[in-house]
Amino acid sequence: MAEEGILEEAEFYNIGPLIRIIKDRMEEKDYTVTQHVYRVLQCQEEELTQMVSTMSDGWRFEQLVNIGSSYNYGNEDQTEFLCVVSKELYNSPNGLSSEPSHKAKNTEEDLEEEEQEVEEEAEAEAEAEEKGAANP
Repeated sequence: MAEEGILEEAEFYNIGPLIRIIKDRMEEKDYTVTQHVYRVLQCQEEELTQMVSTMSDGWRFEQLVNIGSSYNYGNEDQTEFLCVVSKELYNSPNGLSSEPSHKAKNTEEDLEEEEQEVEEEAEAEAEAEEKGAANP
């Protein structure tokens, strides 16, 4: 209730940054975490790295359990693991959703943009070095 009052005052005095903060807080209340979904995946030692690195967005690594023998009987016997992963479900007006709030989405998008910019800069530097090496 207090946030609605503060929002009214901020809009009356036209304080833009405060209006955005209050609206974000009000939106966060609508997107509270209500459930976690867990999955248990079985994999062999050689598949573990690829499986963890290619997990879909929103899935988080929780636990790794070694279920194989500690003895090596040959090349074909690999250690087996159970990999526990989880995903948060948010309570939204349309029911449960795996989508984070608007604020969390913006943060993720900003990080992705920064990573892309760093990659582009690194590629440009590598190309410049290659051109410099090719033309002594």
